[in-house]
Amino acid sequence: MSHLLLSEEVQAALAEKRPVVALESTIIAHGMPYPRNVETAIRVEETLRQAGVTPATCAILQGKLKVGLSSEELEFLGKSGAGMPKASRRDLPYLLSQGKNGATTVASTMIMAHLAGIRIFATGGIGGVHRGAATTMDVSADLQELAQTPVAVVSAGAKSILDLGLTLEYLETQGVPVLGYQTDEFPAFFTRRSGFGVDYRLDTPREIADLLTVKWQLGLRGGVVIANPVPEAFQLDADLMEKTISEAVEEAERLGIRGKKITPFLLAKIEALTGGRSLDTNIELALNNARLAGEVAKCMVG
Repeated sequence: MSHLLLSEEVQAALAEKRPVVALESTIIAHGMPYPRNVETAIRVEETLRQAGVTPATCAILQGKLKVGLSSEELEFLGKSGAGMPKASRRDLPYLLSQGKNGATTVASTMIMAHLAGIRIFATGGIGGVHRGAATTMDVSADLQELAQTPVAVVSAGAKSILDLGLTLEYLETQGVPVLGYQTDEFPAFFTRRSGFGVDYRLDTPREIADLLTVKWQLGLRGGVVIANPVPEAFQLDADLMEKTISEAVEEAERLGIRGKKITPFLLAKIEALTGGRSLDTNIELALNNARLAGEVAKCMVG
């Protein structure tokens, strides 16, 4: 495909059937401040390489679906920050036809991973049904992508700024399995607990890989959510986070912030209200998700 551009590292790994894990770039451009966003992106990639897995960070650069980025490209994304367009499924035709750049969301990273032949993707947290969606109809495109694109997504659950109950209901309706890695409870991004259960608990990367293999052998469309709780040492207090998130959501409503701007605004506000602790947790859960994704990827090719 002329629109798809794989780095030499990713191309070689796929040709040799070595494990590859896709990574998004919105977390770099919109999820963290510079320079910690670039430092984290590099740490995540190195975590995978040290485990014998090839990282494939995705972005749209000069109208190309780029899978596998150089250090210079990571730096460019990090420095661009909020000035870099946030690219989901609906944005791809425009950005490619106009030769523009974009940071990929969960949805667009899944699309690019699938086009490249990559089955495992690690991120921080998936998007979902926003609080108040009964009136705003604000539902992330990530959920519909999970319903139709055969890529497994390792995340620390869904971002706790969302309505987690409705997010899980949506996934159930779309037939997307939600797996808990060594947990019976769906994690809430910054914390290990949400009060909601997962569909199935699996305790080893091999078990997860076996489920993915069977799902796709059966021809069942769509992906899988692999919910991996943030390490206990780095989780934040659930009650404090709920209070903080409620304050941030109320401010966003007062300011009329919605759509693509809402998640970056809420994350930045939460970081400020927690004195930076939420950012530390965000970084640690991203690294933790990459480790698990790498282990599952190795089982898929082993």
